[in-house]
Amino acid sequence: MKVVNVLFDPTAFENIKVVVEGAVYDRDLDGEILVTDREDLVNLAKLSRKFSISFTLRHNESSDIQATLTLESGLQNLAAELLGTDQSLHLAGCAVTVGFRLRHPNEKDFFFEIQKVLERIWGRDRTIKQTVSVNPLKEEPDILNEVTVTFNRLVLEDQIEDLAEMVVYIIASLKELETFI
Repeated sequence: MKVVNVLFDPTAFENIKVVVEGAVYDRDLDGEILVTDREDLVNLAKLSRKFSISFTLRHNESSDIQATLTLESGLQNLAAELLGTDQSLHLAGCAVTVGFRLRHPNEKDFFFEIQKVLERIWGRDRTIKQTVSVNPLKEEPDILNEVTVTFNRLVLEDQIEDLAEMVVYIIASLKELETFI
């Protein structure tokens, strides 16, 4: 009986995920951040992948500010990569979202300052959305604000180095947001 070795070629999603994970865990090992959560999900019904990793600044582990970097890839992205046609290669990547969860007073000045800080760090061509959660039956001084930064395009495998650099921008965002929250 002849043994045939089959090599597994990782997808762009896998390669991007490994680089992102490495960049985040390097900062965790350096003591700059603390990884607080990690998810690596496969949706078999939709044939999609989702990876997210969350962290806070190490010096302020009880901080009310947390960052999450999320990668998502669907069937269309995987099929584009596997088919490898010239028409489909621009879909062979994943969507990247950066999120921040923070608690602060329910005052307009905080929302404007958050927007200003994130636009300065990430640029005005990104979509920055703030979503507030509040219990209307309780009078609490602070609200939960979930801020997402989306890039309005797929990240392809040849842009993988940009994702490692993105961790630096996330940490800078945490530090800036921390100054007034």
